Amino acid sequence: MKITRRRMFTALAAVATAGLGGLGIRSGAARYYDGPVSDHFDGLRFFDPHGSPPNSVAKLFRWYTGRSKAEWPAWAPSPYTDRPPARIAGTEWRISFVGHATVLLQTAGVNVLTDPFWSERASPFTFIGPKRVNDPGVAFDTLPPIDAVLVSHCHYDHLDVATLSRLAAAHGCRVVTPLGNDTIIRDHDPSIRVQAHDWGDRVELGPGVAVTLAPMRHWAARHLLDRNKALWAAFVIETPAGRIYHVADSGYGEGTHFIGARAARAVPARHLADRRLRTALVHESTTHEPRRVGEGIS
Repeated sequence: MKITRRRMFTALAAVATAGLGGLGIRSGAARYYDGPVSDHFDGLRFFDPHGSPPNSVAKLFRWYTGRSKAEWPAWAPSPYTDRPPARIAGTEWRISFVGHATVLLQTAGVNVLTDPFWSERASPFTFIGPKRVNDPGVAFDTLPPIDAVLVSHCHYDHLDVATLSRLAAAHGCRVVTPLGNDTIIRDHDPSIRVQAHDWGDRVELGPGVAVTLAPMRHWAARHLLDRNKALWAAFVIETPAGRIYHVADSGYGEGTHFIGARAARAVPARHLADRRLRTALVHESTTHEPRRVGEGIS
C-alpha cells in the first residue's frame, strides 16, 4: 500500500492520540505516581495482572497504516439532543448520553459527569487528530450544576484537559480519577480540584451516591514515553436506585473484571443494600468501524 503524505500525517495523529507528546509533556524519566509497589504497579508503571502487555508503537503504526478504513463523513449531525433539568431528587435517576464515553448521571440531587469531552479533537494538537463529526448530545452551556467528574484514564478521548478546565471554571467541581492522572491534570491547570485513587478505593460523591474504582482491561499513555505511568479504571457507582457499572474503555479478554464487578467484589459488602447491577455503560472498542460494531452480537 502506498503511504501518501496525507496518510502519513493521519497515522502520526493516531499515534499522537495513543500518546505522542505535545506542549508541557514530561520527560521519559518523570513519574506520574510515586507510591509503593503493588499487584498492579511495579514502582514506575501500572499493569493488569490478568492482562497482557500492550503492543509496541511500531506494531501500532504498522497496523494503522496497513489496514483498510471506511470513509468517515466530514459532518454527521445527530437528530438527538438533551437539555437536562437542574437536579433529579429522590431515588430516581436520569442518564444523558453526551457522546463517546461522556454521560451525565443525575440522581439523589447529585450531578456526575464521566469522561467529559467537549473539544473539537481528541488530540494533543488543535490542527490534527481525530475530529468530532457531530455536536455533543448536551451543549456545554446547558449543563446543570456539576458536582463531580469521573475520569477513567488518560487517553485523549477520555481525559480532555481543556474540558476539565472549562468545568472547573464554570462549576468548581471535583475530579475523581485513577492514580497518576492527577499529575497530568494539575500540570495543565493547578486550579482543577482533582483527587487520585487506586483500584478498590471508594469515594463519596454526595448524599447516597458513591463510586468505587474497579479494575478494567486497558492501558494508558499520553505520548511515546509514558506508557502505563498512570492507572486506568472502571467505575461502580452506588445510587439510591442501584449500582451503575461504567467501563469507559476495555479490551479483549476472559471477562475477569466484568465478572468481578457483577459479583460486587469491587464494592465492600457493607456499603451495598442491593448488590445487583441496575445498568452497565460499556463503550465499544475504538478499533472497530462504528457502523459495524453491533454485527454478530445477539
